[in-house]
Order: sequence, then C-alpha cells, then structure tokens
Amino acid sequence: SAIETAKAVSAETGLSLVAVPTTYAGAEWTPYFGMRDEAQKRKAGGSGARTVAIVYEPELTLGLPLEETVGTAMNALAHSAEALYVEGRNAEGDAEAVVGAELIARWLPETVARPDDLEARTGLLEGAVHAGKALGLTGLALAHALAQALGGRYGLPHGAMNALTLPPTLRFNEPVAPGAIEQFGRALESDDPAARVEELARLGGFARLRDFDVPEDELQLVAAEAVDRAGARANPRAASSDDALSLLRSIW
Repeated sequence: SAIETAKAVSAETGLSLVAVPTTYAGAEWTPYFGMRDEAQKRKAGGSGARTVAIVYEPELTLGLPLEETVGTAMNALAHSAEALYVEGRNAEGDAEAVVGAELIARWLPETVARPDDLEARTGLLEGAVHAGKALGLTGLALAHALAQALGGRYGLPHGAMNALTLPPTLRFNEPVAPGAIEQFGRALESDDPAARVEELARLGGFARLRDFDVPEDELQLVAAEAVDRAGARANPRAASSDDALSLLRSIW
C-alpha cells in the first residue's frame, strides 16, 4: 500500500511521515511495514517509520471498492479482537479494541448497503481508528500470523486473509481466553463472535481459501511458516504446525 511504502521510505531515510489513510486497515498506527519478497514468496518488512501526524478525511474512502472496503475493515476488526487476548494486552488497549469492534460491526453492513453514505463511511473509519490504536498499544496474534503467511506466499490481500483466519483462531483461543472472546462477542452483539465475523466477511465475498486458488497440498508449508511468526508466539494459546494446519484446513 502507499502507507506501507511511505513507512519504508521513512524508516530508511529518517524523514517524518504524515499519513492520510484512504482505507480502514490501520497501518498508520504502527512503525512497522510489510513488503512481499517475490523471490522467497514470503512477506518481510521492518520498523522505524516516523509517523508524526495522521489526517483522517472520510470523503477519501467514498470510492473504495467493495472488496477493499470489507477486507480492510475486517483487518481492523482482527486488530480489535487480537488486542483483547494477545500477550501484552492492557486496559487501554482493551478499551480501544471494544469501541473499535462495536463501530465496525455496526457500520460495515451499513457501508456495504450504502457505499456512498458519508455517515456510514465516517462511522466505519472511526471504528478503524480505535482498532488501530488498540493495535499500536498491544500487538498481533495467530490470525495475523496465518494471514501474513498466506499473503506472503500467494500475494493475497491481507484484509481478506484476516477475514478468513480470524474465526477459527477465535475458536482455537476460546479455551484459554474465554473472557476476552466473550468481551469481543459483546462488542459484536453476538453470543458466537466467530460466526458473526464469518457473516461480516461474507459481505465482501470472503468464504474459503480455495476461492483464492490456495493449493490444498501447500497448506502444511503455510502452517509451518505461520507458527514461526511473532503473532503466533504472542498468541495466548501455543500453536504447533499441526494446529495451524488444522485451522487452515477448516477454512480451505
């Protein structure tokens, strides 16, 4: 994305960065950036971006296509969910995550139904801002680790991958973080937050990995790469390669 590229330039040169987001991804809230290594078919990156200001203008999101609208909003929703149970969670991050999830769950369906409605776009962007703040205060967990491995290997959209990987990881983490999952569910107004996330993902047409031409016989490679990522290590429940493979197969 443009912001990821700008963060890489900022980190390399020391130049200050003023971010003007046009999606709901929340990348502006961290000093980290990701780039796809085409030769190794994996996502790499670094840190050190110097973002000194963020300018939000909801009108800049009015022309965002459906898949990017839903995909980047689902990425933001994953930021909120994981902030509630990731290693290093904190009260401030919890508060931001809950508000972010509430706003995204409320305004994403409205935005899909009325893509030119500035009120809906504004509400969704506000949710993404809170989710981004939660990310900046905490970190990422297993859903992102799986999404990053998939995106790096196959060049797939990060938001769509998070839309698919978040539900099974919520179910995977519930035995060790029931309070956090329940809190996330309350924010979504659902007794089954994983199922509610799946409903929201379908607004963008995101249902199965096979729809993105992910080869079933390569899922084991993706799983092995995912569990080696920082997000997997910060997950509240340790995940083995076999665990990750099982999660990937459940959404293939």
